[in-house]
Amino acid sequence: MAHGVQGGRIDDLNLHDGMVSGEITRLIGVYDADGSLLGELSYFLRARVGRTHCALCDITHGRIRERPAWRASRDRLPVPFVTFHRDDQPAEIRRAAGGAAPAVIAETASGEHLVLLGRADLEGCAGSPDALVDAVEAAAKVRALRWPTAAE
Repeated sequence: MAHGVQGGRIDDLNLHDGMVSGEITRLIGVYDADGSLLGELSYFLRARVGRTHCALCDITHGRIRERPAWRASRDRLPVPFVTFHRDDQPAEIRRAAGGAAPAVIAETASGEHLVLLGRADLEGCAGSPDALVDAVEAAAKVRALRWPTAAE
């Protein structure tokens, strides 16, 4: 059963009696932008004149490169956080998000891909890397997902 984004917020997950359980092994962010050189340049120019916007981009990047505050917040997470663009995301990630971007998806030890945050959730972070980490942790808790322990 696919669980995705409705209206920019994550819908209720009705899998396994209303809760999904499992261990998160990786977090995946999908930018609402294309990753090709032309796509990057187009996004940069359109964003500067207010014609496009990606809330995840605002959290992780400054004008040109990755923000130091994002690197510090990402390093607090107990699992890797990788990112893709609309045009280079793996098919299983695209399916999990229902083609919506931006999004943050949890990959579990059982191989499931579950959307934790959608567009509105990321907008709610208001560009703050710390707010993103807090939102990911809260969404994981609501879905009864757990982080790996240090012994694993």
